[in-house]
Amino acid sequence: MGAGGRMSVQPSPKKPEHDSLKRVPITKPPFTLSQLKKAIPPHCFQRSVLRSFSYVIYDFILASLFYYVATNYFHHLPQPLRYVAWPLYWAMQGCVLTGVWVIAHECGHHAFSDYQWLDDTVGFILHSSLLVPYFSWKYSHRRHHSNTGSLERDEVFVPKKKSGLRWWAKYFNNPPGRLLSITVQLTLGWPLYLAFNVAGRPYDRLACHYNPYGPIFSDRERLQIYVSDAGVIAVFYALFRLVLAKGLPWVICVYGVPLLVVNAFLVTITYLQHTHPSLPHYDSSEWDWLRGALATVDRDYGILNKVFHNITDTHVAHHLFSTMPHYHAMAATVAIKPVLGEYYQFDGTPFYTAIWREAKECLYVDPDDGDNGKGVFWFRNTL
Repeated sequence: MGAGGRMSVQPSPKKPEHDSLKRVPITKPPFTLSQLKKAIPPHCFQRSVLRSFSYVIYDFILASLFYYVATNYFHHLPQPLRYVAWPLYWAMQGCVLTGVWVIAHECGHHAFSDYQWLDDTVGFILHSSLLVPYFSWKYSHRRHHSNTGSLERDEVFVPKKKSGLRWWAKYFNNPPGRLLSITVQLTLGWPLYLAFNVAGRPYDRLACHYNPYGPIFSDRERLQIYVSDAGVIAVFYALFRLVLAKGLPWVICVYGVPLLVVNAFLVTITYLQHTHPSLPHYDSSEWDWLRGALATVDRDYGILNKVFHNITDTHVAHHLFSTMPHYHAMAATVAIKPVLGEYYQFDGTPFYTAIWREAKECLYVDPDDGDNGKGVFWFRNTL
């Protein structure tokens, strides 16, 4: 990445933060990507091996501390307190391991260091430890960044048009059905996406992140898909050995439930970044990369913003400059907000409230009535 510099474009009008549901503009932005880059301090594009590893070490110290306390002291607690201690461990460990997941995600974007081999090595180890096929996800996620907001080519959380809804959709458009849908999405959504491409881009045959010859990957990527599979298999084998040594309940309590928390947060974060009543999607007649990259929203997860290394509240900047390390993303966001103006979208609604609202309001996409904007699609909920 080149360095930034002095801003050479007039700031766009600022969008009131309280009006988070107002639609973002769909006209061609009055700024370019290079102008946004010039608005960002040059140091934000610099990647530091030592600083990046400091976050890995910090997360592993926390994870090790939680593990030590849980495995050495919880069994000494009175029985009623154990029912409080273990859920606290699951929640806290799951949040910290979500931060580990985010660092591996940085590696997939070559945002960890200046050395691709180091990024891939660290990312492979971290993601494999969380049962994520690193290279498989890296390549599909790269295509997501290349095609964000495109109804035809985006890779994940691609909304359906009303005509594409299944017949049972209307029976889930109520509070009990919504609760069931969210529960399934948070518990099974991530493994179903990896294995069967659920909520992903439609392909002409089964798209599976574990299949080197699936339609997601090119010929030159297939060998690394085998490597990804080997990493996941190795961790499964290690877990199998742990079950033999410690028992299945121990493995579930120490590793399995925190992993479920990681997967739930991963789905929540990704879903809420790209699903919002104010965000458009585009078909091939309207889509371009910059408008697609801007069709995302920053969210506020409170203290978890820091735990998740700010992947939640700097996502707009991340989509514009994905090789920028996370520890500079906040400064970059502050720098580009005056330039983006109304094209910048932030919603401070608590994530647990937002996921319910978006599940209710964002059932499908359709264009507005009339001839203008036929290639621009907005979320709707009327069935």
